[in-house]
Amino acid sequence: MTLFHLVRHGEHRLQGGLAAGRTPGIGLSPQGRREAAAVALRLAGEKIDAIYASPLDRTRETAEIIARGLDLPVVIREDLIEIDFGDWTGLTFDQVRTDKRWELWRSCRSIAAIPNGESWRRVQERIVDALVDLRRRHPDGTVVVVSHGDVILAALLFALGMPLDLYNRIEIATASLSTVRLDDGGIRVPTVNERPRAAELG
Repeated sequence: MTLFHLVRHGEHRLQGGLAAGRTPGIGLSPQGRREAAAVALRLAGEKIDAIYASPLDRTRETAEIIARGLDLPVVIREDLIEIDFGDWTGLTFDQVRTDKRWELWRSCRSIAAIPNGESWRRVQERIVDALVDLRRRHPDGTVVVVSHGDVILAALLFALGMPLDLYNRIEIATASLSTVRLDDGGIRVPTVNERPRAAELG
């Protein structure tokens, strides 16, 4: 049995302001670092075998904060990276919503793709392939995977057997932890969007 803790990065400096996508150089805000420290505290009592992260600054920084408490290296995997926001990268969300292609993306993600970016089907395919590969590498382990909201959401929709178009029924907050268990009997989801308690944020 392999247990995956899927952790979204902590709040970053431009959170909610624009579609950051794969823009380099966007690190955690002070609040995001507190959130990551709270996740580290939550995981401190568990036997973690490995920590993997997306290559972007905000995920690497979150993973490094968690890793310090567990005395483990952070292994970077390109297939955990944020969705490619294509033409929308760097735009404010108000600007994105003026694009006539936004409505299809919002309402029918199963068939839509971001202009000159990535489809959500592709995102789901690569995160599921990543988890299957990590299951082979850690067949009896517990693994922390630090990634992005859309990527984690795509993994959870697959695990729960839900269509991509129902994405807005699940919330994946910053520094939230969702747990997926893979074993010979199949796939289970014990936890979704577990958030640090206020006292743990300091």
